[in-house]
Amino acid sequence: MEVAQGIVAAFDAIFAGPHVGMRAVHGQGVLCEGSFRAAAGAKSLSRAPHFQGTTVPVVVRFSNFASIPARVDGDPSGSPRGMAIKFILPDGEDTDIVAHSYNGFPVSTPEDFLSFLKAVGAKDPQVLASFLATHPAAKAFIDAPKPTPLSFATEAFYGVDAFRFINAAGVEQYGRYRIEPVAGQAHLSASEAAQRAPNFLSQDLAERLKVAPAEFRLLVQLPAAGDPILDGSAAWAEDRPVLEIGTLTLHALAPQASQQPLFFTPLNLVSGVASSEDPLLVARTRAYRISLERRSKSAVARD
Repeated sequence: MEVAQGIVAAFDAIFAGPHVGMRAVHGQGVLCEGSFRAAAGAKSLSRAPHFQGTTVPVVVRFSNFASIPARVDGDPSGSPRGMAIKFILPDGEDTDIVAHSYNGFPVSTPEDFLSFLKAVGAKDPQVLASFLATHPAAKAFIDAPKPTPLSFATEAFYGVDAFRFINAAGVEQYGRYRIEPVAGQAHLSASEAAQRAPNFLSQDLAERLKVAPAEFRLLVQLPAAGDPILDGSAAWAEDRPVLEIGTLTLHALAPQASQQPLFFTPLNLVSGVASSEDPLLVARTRAYRISLERRSKSAVARD
């Protein structure tokens, strides 16, 4: 828990927080309502209830990376973008996927993630330079282009950590989530993004959904023998098999006030999807819980 508390504090230092009612990271978001229908072959991978072919409601939150009160969707600090999905299941349960728009992660352990965030927030740039010199995945993350999407509906997202998928026969298979826009990926140049309205991504989504639903393909990428299962900083090769699990269809914006109390975590799982031993999964969930408790208290204090 100490490392998770440190992670939240490090984000606060980077974003001059905490800011009342905001998440420690991915603070600016837009909430949508929609549905998910599993593909015919999804049940062969997992016995999870939402993978059996029925249509279930979903709530989806898109977000900018930075947690700052002033919203500037075109600012580079907004990337990687976030996409969190909550599947509402018939028996009153729900389950989540938490993803971002970079295929990978800066580091592989909670301790290194805390060190990375402290280095990013350090006043002396040499601190970050020294960290990157000994952590190639973090350097790749910093150096990778992260262009602003034309729309949240034209961005791809990656689930970072591997999970164990178990089907009705008890067969287990590791995999990582991917989410691809049916409309195709489209991004803006830095100069184009800088000229857009501060909240153009949420405005675009509102207008887009008035005309037609936005659709995404939910995929699971499978590893080959020897691929790292417990290291979210190591992306698997693009030639690895990818299974189509189903289609997310977003119909409309949800009441935005309902964002604050929503809690998304990669460990909100149901039968048929189990955690791997990736240590980042527990640390991320603990940090998200700390952020939830803090913003919930600030909301009560304002009432």
